[in-house]
Amino acid sequence: GGPRRLLLVSNSTLHGGGYLGHCQQHIKSFLGDKVKRVLFVPYALHDRDAYARTAREKFESLGYGLDSIHESCDPVEAVRKSEAIFIGGGNTFRLLKALYDNSLIQEIRKRVLEDGIPYMGSSAGTNVATVSINTTNDMPIVYPPSLQALGLVPFNINPHYLDPDVKSTHMGETREERIRQYHEEPNTPPVLGLREGAMLLVEGDKATLQGVTGARLFLRGKKPTEHEPGTDFSFLLIDSNLQN
Repeated sequence: GGPRRLLLVSNSTLHGGGYLGHCQQHIKSFLGDKVKRVLFVPYALHDRDAYARTAREKFESLGYGLDSIHESCDPVEAVRKSEAIFIGGGNTFRLLKALYDNSLIQEIRKRVLEDGIPYMGSSAGTNVATVSINTTNDMPIVYPPSLQALGLVPFNINPHYLDPDVKSTHMGETREERIRQYHEEPNTPPVLGLREGAMLLVEGDKATLQGVTGARLFLRGKKPTEHEPGTDFSFLLIDSNLQN
């Protein structure tokens, strides 16, 4: 085993670049030389074969083999044997339901938190790494048995965080208002709004904001705060119940 190692990416594709192009150097330094093969979880998209092809092409170009869990006859065994796990983006509800349906929640937790294998998530894959999927942007197109997720970190993330457009005449709720509504409920953990191009690297008890854009942090009952790449977010890894 070893300390938990997570790379939680806001988005798979950044404007003007290809799939995982904006974070490929981060992926290489995160996975390093020890990992030879990555277990990919394509459950967030309907066409799993096409999704696995896209991911395989990218990871092979970086020097890693990729096995897709949907091609395995025993998903639990695939997780138990994996060297590293990557959960891709898509619909968070669909993804979480499939993780429950295949009895993978506890298995992935054990591999990452006890055995110390690297976990990478992007978008929906980042959402499910947190306490719950309450702060996803996705529509509940299916019904998972619970909104509780993998709990690899004791807070929530809002990927693809969007700032209000000051020129817009759209009168719907801003992302900030939605997160504030979440925090009106008791005992809700911090929410880290990760803008596109941002990612959070967690190594043991250390969490650092990486990438090219900043993040916005929401703590229950406090004003949101703005943070630049390089920010140390290790304090978020202290169980949020202690922060309330």
